Amino acid sequence: MVFKFALLYRMGAWGAASCMVTICALVALQVTFRVVDALLTLVGIPRLGLSITGVSEIASYLLVGATFLGLAYTFVHHAHIRVTLLISRLPSRIRVWFEVACLIVALALSLLLAHGLIELARESLHFKDVSSGFLSIPLWIPQTVLATGVGLLCLALAEALVMTLRIAARDPDSFRELTANDDSDLP
Repeated sequence: MVFKFALLYRMGAWGAASCMVTICALVALQVTFRVVDALLTLVGIPRLGLSITGVSEIASYLLVGATFLGLAYTFVHHAHIRVTLLISRLPSRIRVWFEVACLIVALALSLLLAHGLIELARESLHFKDVSSGFLSIPLWIPQTVLATGVGLLCLALAEALVMTLRIAARDPDSFRELTANDDSDLP
């Protein structure tokens, strides 16, 4: 299966990766500041007291961003956990329709989640909600990242559903699920 919006999914993955790199950089910098303070204390010099205010708050928002922005990319590359013990034993003609049903349920749930996240971000923007930590981060910012990640997942699910329906309608006997080891068609 070739996904037409692979570039969007890849951009989400790059966003997720940049969130993870930023988390690593913030934590490494915070640890470095603490090590410097500890070394200064050992040699009798007063601490500098350097620290990044709200690093745990920022890191938690970045972790959620990394998780949600990577959803579509991991879906199209078959990295989500799937339980196929029973379905894999069915004939292709029946299995393709189980796949269609699962994709419909997943898409419906994802659309509901996306709608809820968009409404939440709109309310946060309207009421000017901010986080309650050390930093007053406007909550619409991380909520928009969540909605974007789920929106990309909805697009990937819809695209997979259309492709699976085409196979189900044209030649259901040719249906086979791609696995992580069998993704030669993927970009």
